[in-house]
Amino acid sequence: MWNPDVYLAFADQRGRPFVDLLSRVGAADPRRVVDLGCGPGNLTGTLAARWPGARIEAWDSSAEMVAAARGRGIAAQLGDVRGWTPEPDTDVVVSNATLHWVPEHPQLVVRWAGQLSAGSWLAFQVPGNFEAPSHQAVRDLAHRRDWSEILPDNLFPESGVVQTAEGYAALLADTGCTVDAWETTYVHELTGENPVLEWITGTALRPVRSSLTDGQWQRFRAQLIPLLDASYPARADGRTFFPFRRVFVVAQVN
Repeated sequence: MWNPDVYLAFADQRGRPFVDLLSRVGAADPRRVVDLGCGPGNLTGTLAARWPGARIEAWDSSAEMVAAARGRGIAAQLGDVRGWTPEPDTDVVVSNATLHWVPEHPQLVVRWAGQLSAGSWLAFQVPGNFEAPSHQAVRDLAHRRDWSEILPDNLFPESGVVQTAEGYAALLADTGCTVDAWETTYVHELTGENPVLEWITGTALRPVRSSLTDGQWQRFRAQLIPLLDASYPARADGRTFFPFRRVFVVAQVN
């Protein structure tokens, strides 16, 4: 289950990559704009503001996120992006921090590029931080004997989840698209108690949480805190800097 409130605790920082991604989409007056993995809908609303004449289509696989999006006035649909097919009038497809949850997403984006009309835009962003100290700390803890007997194998993969910007560029260029791909490392300034733990609780730790009882989850969190503190120490002024690499792809179908 996704918790929209936990996810939105860092809404400003999580929203910046979406803005940066959309800044490279050059569609002037699209007929239909699709948000695949719309989450709680806080960013989907900006699509309607940018393109007021477009029909906005939003999908998410989480019933909790769909409910939150609908509460914001977004006509979100519950569904897996693997089952999505573009309508003939689709001119822009956006997917923000979603496709890394779908192992076969490289094949999906190639399929979508082949289904979209010439001139359409396909834009997506995925986290590229699976080898970061935050993820390594979770793996190290999960591999300890008392947790390895509880948590499934490969619950927290180390690499191969997403491709490089160059990899995605080559993939979509081979379909005939014009591709703009890049990578950015954001250095998020976090405050509060255990801010890195709270950040990854809303996203990356979801599979861990779903595998544990309430009591086990609290013990896991308590044991994870010192590991994260060692990699992301709080400054004397109370701020913690959290580097986060992301991969961006904007492709226009020719």
